[in-house]
Amino acid sequence: MKNIHFKEFTLRHLKHDFPAGLVVFLIALPLCLGIALASQAPLFSGIIAGIVGGIVIASMSGSALSVSGPAAGLTVIVAGAITKLGSFDAFLLAVTLAGALQVILGLIKAGIIGYYFPSSVIKGMLAAIGIILILKQIPHALGYDKDAEGDFDFIQTDGANTFTEIINAIYAAQKGAIIIALISLAILILWERPFLKKFKFFQFVPGALVAVSSGLLLNNWFGAAMPELYMTGETLVNLPVATDAGHFFSFFSNPDFTAIGDPDVWMVAITIAIIASLETLLSIEAADKLDPYKRDTPTNRELTAQGVGNMLSGLIGGLPMTAVIVRSSANVNAGAKTKLSAIIHGVLLLIAVLFLAPWLNQIPLACLASLLILTGYKLAKISLFKSMYRAGIAQFLPFIITVIAIQFSDLLKGIGIGMLVAIFFILRNNYMRAYTISKKVTDNGKAQFELELSEEITFLSKGSIGKFLYELPEESLITINGQKMTSIDPDVLEIIHDFKSTAQLKNITVQLISIPAYSGGVGH
Repeated sequence: MKNIHFKEFTLRHLKHDFPAGLVVFLIALPLCLGIALASQAPLFSGIIAGIVGGIVIASMSGSALSVSGPAAGLTVIVAGAITKLGSFDAFLLAVTLAGALQVILGLIKAGIIGYYFPSSVIKGMLAAIGIILILKQIPHALGYDKDAEGDFDFIQTDGANTFTEIINAIYAAQKGAIIIALISLAILILWERPFLKKFKFFQFVPGALVAVSSGLLLNNWFGAAMPELYMTGETLVNLPVATDAGHFFSFFSNPDFTAIGDPDVWMVAITIAIIASLETLLSIEAADKLDPYKRDTPTNRELTAQGVGNMLSGLIGGLPMTAVIVRSSANVNAGAKTKLSAIIHGVLLLIAVLFLAPWLNQIPLACLASLLILTGYKLAKISLFKSMYRAGIAQFLPFIITVIAIQFSDLLKGIGIGMLVAIFFILRNNYMRAYTISKKVTDNGKAQFELELSEEITFLSKGSIGKFLYELPEESLITINGQKMTSIDPDVLEIIHDFKSTAQLKNITVQLISIPAYSGGVGH
């Protein structure tokens, strides 16, 4: 496998990166619009964020495969902030300030937090996103589009939830949407068959483009030949159409800098900076795990890139952004090699709003749903659940709890719950592996024990070591061996020396090997 470098910014991998960028563009277009709608913001603000995330953040980022744009995880915060601040322009100021705060976080190297997410939790996050994608896209595949694209919450703003929305969609299903979704899905699956990859056409023409083009043409044919199957209105992409240059520039907005002294603006900015940074670090970690070349993203550089992107997005009327796992995973699955694919997706979004809106607005959401359903399946394959189960309960339990928690809450809450479970097992393992105990009986019938300490002894071992020492039988021999040890918590050291000073009362002989002296506390 050839090494693909982060700094490779050539056209060498264009045959892989362009098709991947096209796939991400097709997925990002309705998501940008849907997230803006769910955030109660102008529709074009989502497109602005997608363009800036694709062109600016991807150019500055050190990530090869992650894609940035408006995030579903911020919709509730954005909607609440716009209402609280009283105007969208005041909210844009908060976005700009949030970006500046992210730049500061990158400069002070706060990105190191990204290295401390357990693998089991990150894999749980990926599987959870995959399941959510499938469940949330089923209504769109059935032609029931009451819930905006990008609304990934279990409890929706309309009072329905993920499962009731599917039931409603089944009752209100449209035959045209089902036909388009099934044909699109069949094309996507067929396109990935190894025997077709032998042909040049199937290597260079992305299946997603064929699936979407087929859906568009089929729906237009429905309109002419079978009107009862024709898809219209909310079942299609709904990109704002500019009639002329002046109309296009009217889509942009600027921050209200007169609100700079409003404490609420600063509170919103701090909230966005923290939540967006955490979601970015999680998504970056997940994207790196999906990367077949296992490249490592510099997290501090990523925070800086995100900060610059959010500052620019706020200045011209866009939503706040994060690295987003849905588009990133689609990018990986589409065969991207370098960050050129993310940049291409941003350029295509810009071209789309400038020149292609009337044609793109003929794309049925049902065929885009098939793209996301297939992406979701690849993230949540049954083989992943089997492999995590085989890894043992310490890996499987944090994984499955993260999956379940994200389904019924949101990304950050679910990750938090999964982290608590993972930390429990980390502490438990530390507790169990801090030392080993061996026992033998001497020739004169006395019990002889050896307590061999591991490299790092933390305060978590205090209770178990103390319990073992003070339950030793009378007239026994104990050797406490610290030759492997590199550090020991003062509390544990105190326990050992306290035991040695009182062991003679039970006629216990104590031998210390490589155990440092203890000088703290009363009586020492």
